[in-house]
Amino acid sequence: MKKEKFEIDKNRKLDDDVLFRVNNPSQYTGGELNMIRKDPTKVDVHFAFCFPDLYKVGMSHLGSRILYHTMNARPDTFCERSYCPEHDLESIMREEGIALASLETGTPLREFDMLGFTLQHELSYTNILNMLELSGIPLLSSQRGEDDPFVMAGGPCAVNPEPLHQFIDFFEIGDGEEMMDQMLTVFSDCKHQGLSRQETLKEISKVPGIYVPSFYEVSYHEDGRIKERIKLWEGAPDTVQRQIVKDFDGVAYPDKIIVPYSEQTHDRVMVETFRGCTRGCRFCMAGMIYRPVREKRSATVLKLADDLIKTSGYDEISLTSLSTCDYSDIEFLVTSLLDKYQDEKISVSLPSIRVDAFGVELSHAIQRVRKTGLTFAPEAGSQRMRDIINKNVTEQDILTATGNAFAKGWSTIKLYTMIGLPYETLEDTIAIADLAENIAHQYYQTPKEERQKGLRINLATGILVPKPFTPFQWSGQEHQETVVEKMQAIKHHLKSRAIQYSWHDFEISNLEAVISMGDRRVSDLILRAFQLGAKMDGWTEFFDFEIWHQGILETEIDVEFYAHRERSYEENLPWDFIDIGVKKSYLIAENERAKQALTTHDCREGCTQCGIIETYGRGTCFNGSLLHSAHKS
Repeated sequence: MKKEKFEIDKNRKLDDDVLFRVNNPSQYTGGELNMIRKDPTKVDVHFAFCFPDLYKVGMSHLGSRILYHTMNARPDTFCERSYCPEHDLESIMREEGIALASLETGTPLREFDMLGFTLQHELSYTNILNMLELSGIPLLSSQRGEDDPFVMAGGPCAVNPEPLHQFIDFFEIGDGEEMMDQMLTVFSDCKHQGLSRQETLKEISKVPGIYVPSFYEVSYHEDGRIKERIKLWEGAPDTVQRQIVKDFDGVAYPDKIIVPYSEQTHDRVMVETFRGCTRGCRFCMAGMIYRPVREKRSATVLKLADDLIKTSGYDEISLTSLSTCDYSDIEFLVTSLLDKYQDEKISVSLPSIRVDAFGVELSHAIQRVRKTGLTFAPEAGSQRMRDIINKNVTEQDILTATGNAFAKGWSTIKLYTMIGLPYETLEDTIAIADLAENIAHQYYQTPKEERQKGLRINLATGILVPKPFTPFQWSGQEHQETVVEKMQAIKHHLKSRAIQYSWHDFEISNLEAVISMGDRRVSDLILRAFQLGAKMDGWTEFFDFEIWHQGILETEIDVEFYAHRERSYEENLPWDFIDIGVKKSYLIAENERAKQALTTHDCREGCTQCGIIETYGRGTCFNGSLLHSAHKS
């Protein structure tokens, strides 16, 4: 159903009368412990960091915490926060004309100098439009005037900014800490000079890593493929290079974090141990776009953890990264934290562990304070498929790890796998069921006196969504009938009652593929779906495929073209104008190796010549002996 137009009543505010009528009102009041307070009238730049999801999700996002700290460390900038309202509050806001405002001061978002959105996943894009509409800000950048805020976006999904080109004034591509600082300095100067909106965008576009979509247009071949990108302003860069923080150990990091009044998705201290990954999984966009690996020294991590525990009162420390067990000094780091905080009952958690015996041993070590679950991600069932995706783990590795886990007291294990991978056969898929059965058998091979009763294996299957800047970016997503056939085959071959099988919804994954691999024309679909009522699409209970299906029909978006077709290496891809540092020739070579089920070794075992070294001039993108062991230095 199409939404009614939202009209703002400038005299109506979010007051106690409204808060008494909604669930969890504390998420709208601000005033949390360690919240930063400044006088908006005494700063040059008034910035609203907008997380396009619910408060409980946004407050658990580490990147938001880092940038909130970084921006507010500037005397000339005040960064406030805003999140999507839940359904009950949004209904009241629309009925009574209440504008979306910030948490720190209750300032309507339309009165800020700039709004910044983080793009964590494609199904949050309609939430961006919803937040803009609830703020009274024109959805289209072309319709914003001199008195409207600038709307920017960054985050991992910004590496393909084109599906949002109509709505975002400019994007930041890459690590945000230093790039944001440069951008704010330029913006402040432009504001002092009284430059127009267009002149300001031209100055901002000169900051490395900034992309202003309105400075370009795109033409297409008759078959729908991109023909060329045309600059509308000669000063616009031909290529936008992703920016990285080179001194990761020394980059700004918060020593205080905001502590909400209510329970969040993740209530804990989070310390980023390193950024990047050396594993080279061919389906993983994060593993490519966050290269090179850059680590914090152990001493730095320990100091940050101590500061954050003291200023937050949390009783859990999470060591975060794409693959935390790969941190060079992980054993010393975990042992040091456990020894220091075990008397205070402060636990340590690792959100990502390796599928090997080392990962289990490390997980066992952190059980001193709090028992946690154990998740393995073998990704595929057959060795052939694990080689194709470059997982570099054998079935024996998995069985040894799970066997160790059973012997150390775990009886519940979660297995995450994928189907619809390139070059996958039905036999490869059935091997997922065989792997789960073999793990169950491993449990019964463990002596009774060592294992816990009540085996439970939660087997979850996702569907591959091809992503930009991966070796599989030229692959198409499998069609629904093939995916369903494979899911049914797994279900049919599972015999053990201890195995609980679940799978991801195809329609959600399919839409994600359309947007992920989309070009500028997909923005029409996002806009139309929002106008028809789409929002909170990342939440299963709110996702309505019928709305998107209607939007697809009205905008004539070809799902086959965007989601399912194979692309040639010669095709101009929507994101080709962005340089992430990894060479396109490397991604092509990795895709060719995948076709032959050939693996590529971990970068820590020797450079794989991806191009990162040449791009950023580091000389080496990882050197364990140089960066660590820091506790010895």
